[in-house]
Amino acid sequence: MFEAADWTFPVPIRYGAGRLAELGEVCMTAGLKNPLIVTDRGSSALPFIAEAGGSLKAAGLSSGLFSEVAPNPTDRNVAAGKAAFAAGGHDGVIALGGGSGMDAGKAISLVARNNHALWDFDFDAAPPAIAASVLAPLICVPSTAGTGAETESTAMITDTKRGIKGCVWHPLQKPLAAILDPAITIGLPVNLTAWTGCDALVHAIEAYCVPAWHPMCDGIALEALKLIRRWLTRAVSAPNDIEARGAMLVGSCLAGVSFLKGLGLVHSISHMIGARYDTHHGLTNAVLLPVVLRYNATAIADKIPALNWAMGIPGGDFDSFHEAVTLMLDDVAIPTNLAALGVEASAAGDIAAKAFKDPATGTNPAPASVADIEGLIREAIVKAR
Repeated sequence: MFEAADWTFPVPIRYGAGRLAELGEVCMTAGLKNPLIVTDRGSSALPFIAEAGGSLKAAGLSSGLFSEVAPNPTDRNVAAGKAAFAAGGHDGVIALGGGSGMDAGKAISLVARNNHALWDFDFDAAPPAIAASVLAPLICVPSTAGTGAETESTAMITDTKRGIKGCVWHPLQKPLAAILDPAITIGLPVNLTAWTGCDALVHAIEAYCVPAWHPMCDGIALEALKLIRRWLTRAVSAPNDIEARGAMLVGSCLAGVSFLKGLGLVHSISHMIGARYDTHHGLTNAVLLPVVLRYNATAIADKIPALNWAMGIPGGDFDSFHEAVTLMLDDVAIPTNLAALGVEASAAGDIAAKAFKDPATGTNPAPASVADIEGLIREAIVKAR
């Protein structure tokens, strides 16, 4: 059903099982001779890292590996990656792995070849006035179907001084290419398949519900939701099903493109919980989704019919949609509250104050005060659905 294909939107994308073997060719075409592979600690010994290095070697290229990346990457990880880039004389970055490896790789690509500090690239500030040539060439290869981070330079990084997650980017930094190879997602553990898949689910739903006029992102979000609804449970229950893995990888990519429109309270709260407790981002999103949907119910009433259509749900009411979402979360064993992730009620106020300042709060369908956000967190600690 999902045969290999090359796409040019929004960046050059090579999709298909086994296409990681083309990484050396992609680098040669881009003029890279010694790229730095960036991944997370948990992925550094996995077969696809060796396969990537083998493809580069077969093309006559040198490479290095930087894997000192935490599950929620920090500014310190990025600084260490920049030092590794310089020490190895590297000329580009290959961000390879799940959300943490890709975020770290993208952030390293922003700072590797210039003297700007990481937070000069803060999404909320004016970007540094620099030429694209001082940004390290970037290639992205996701190993999970969840983050959808492979087509943009945006990266979520924990600011260790402020204790928050912040977004960094530059409008001139675009991946030269992305490789979507479902074969490298086959070995992903069942729980991570579920958690990353739910991350993609949240991306599609939140992006579509952002109250802004962006028909391209809306259409992409609905197509992503169709794929995720059909294939997520299958990818979890039959982890060797390459068709399910491929469908989820494409759905994740589409959902990642769609949230250029914005996100919502699920993400703003999840970002700050992740910064404080180092929880898995997709899992945290999944737990928060039902309680935030209820909060937004009135504000997204006009969105519900299309969301139900994309998910193949009879009827067009909010309750049918909410029930379908919660059943999907049950099917893939998502906990019903934040307490299961170690989130404490005593932290709710601090998390809420930080989440209120997150850019995703500003694009949530229903306005929310710090007190509103704190109430949602306290509710989700006890019972989110």
